[in-house]
Amino acid sequence: MAKSLLTLNTGSSSLKFVLYALRNEAPEPSCKGEIEGIGTQPHFIVCDPDGATLDERRWPGGDTTTNDALLAYLLDWIDHHLAGDSLAACGHRIVHGGPKYVEPVRITAKIIADLESFAPLAPLHQLQGLAAVRSVQAARPDLAQVACFDTAFHHGMAPVVSRIALPRSWEETGIRRYGFHGLSYEYVAGRLAVVSPRLATGRTIIAHLGNGASLCALKAGRSADTTMGLTPLDGLVMGTRCGAIDPGVVLYFMQHHGLSASRIEDILYHRSGLLGISGISSDMRTLLASKETAAGEAIDSFVFHILRETGALAATLKGIDGFVFTGGIGERAPVIRQLVCSGLGWLGIELDEAANQRGVGRISTENSAIEVWVIATDEELVIARHTIRTLYLSPGAID
Repeated sequence: MAKSLLTLNTGSSSLKFVLYALRNEAPEPSCKGEIEGIGTQPHFIVCDPDGATLDERRWPGGDTTTNDALLAYLLDWIDHHLAGDSLAACGHRIVHGGPKYVEPVRITAKIIADLESFAPLAPLHQLQGLAAVRSVQAARPDLAQVACFDTAFHHGMAPVVSRIALPRSWEETGIRRYGFHGLSYEYVAGRLAVVSPRLATGRTIIAHLGNGASLCALKAGRSADTTMGLTPLDGLVMGTRCGAIDPGVVLYFMQHHGLSASRIEDILYHRSGLLGISGISSDMRTLLASKETAAGEAIDSFVFHILRETGALAATLKGIDGFVFTGGIGERAPVIRQLVCSGLGWLGIELDEAANQRGVGRISTENSAIEVWVIATDEELVIARHTIRTLYLSPGAID
C-alpha cells in the first residue's frame, strides 16, 4: 500500500496544503491547494503538480463552517483521492517555537500546551496553526503530526545578535530576538548549494518579501542575523504590519491617547504597513497599479526599509557576496526587484533587466560584484522532509 504525507501551512484566514507521495527516498507532490476565506466565504481548491484544477468547492458568503469542519472536509477529500492508499502523517508550520523548540517535534498534548504560551509573541499565527493541529486530531486522532518551527533556523545566532538590551532578568524569561520565515530561509539556503556553491559557502542576504517580510543574513548557509525579532512585527514594512518602531510610540498611544493594549495591537498588526501608509491596500499588486501619490509613498517606504536593513545585515556579515529575492513579492514583482537593486548599486550590483523581467534564476550581470538571484521558496517541502526525518528516518520505514 502506497503512503502519503500532508503538510499544512495555516494563515489567519486561509490554509495551504500539499499532499506528497512517499514512494521514493524524496517526497513527491501529488496535489496541492488552499482553503481561503475561512470565516467569511470559504473556497476550497486543489490542483495537480502542473496546476490543473482537480476539484473546487465554494461555500456561501457568511458561512459559519468551522475550522474543524473544513479540515475534516479536506481529510475526507484526501481519503477519496488516495483511493485506498493511506495518509501516514501530517506536518505543520508553527510560527513560534520560543526558546525551547529548536527542532521539529512530534506533537503531543503537552507540546500543544507549551506552544500556546507563545501565542502573545505571534498573535496573527500561533493559535491558528494550533487550531489546525487540533482539527486534524479531532478528525484523525491516530494520525501522527509534527510541528516545524519558523524560529528554529535562527536559533544559532550569536548572543550579541539575539539579545535585547533590557534588564537581564527579562532575557531569562525568554525575551530575545528569535527571527521568523525560517522554513523559507532553510529551503533557499539548500537551493543555493545547488545553483551557486559560492553563495552557499559565502555571505548572502535573502529577502523574503510578501505580506509578511523579512531579511536574513546567511554566513555559510547559517543564519547570522535577521530583521524580525521577538515577534513577526519587527523589521521591514509589511502588508499591514508596521515593522521596526520606536517603543516610545506605544507609550505615547497609551499615555496621551488612552489606547488599550488590544487597540494598539490592532493598529500595529492590522492597520499599518503598506495599508496604513497608502490608505488603499496591503496588496503590492494593487499599489503598483495605482496612480495615487500615497500608493507610491507606501512602495517607497517598503523599498527604503529593505535598503536600510540590508546595510545593517551587510555590517553583520562584514560584506556580502549575494542577494536573493523570494516570497510572493520577491518572486513576482520585477519593479520592486529593480528598485532594490538600483538602491544597492553602491555595493556593486548590476541588474540584468531582461533576466529580471523573466524573474527566474540569476538576474545580475556577469560583471556584477554581487550575485543576485530569484529563488521560489518551498516551505511545504521543508515541512515534509522534517516530518519524515522526525517520525521515521526514511519514507520506506513508515508504518
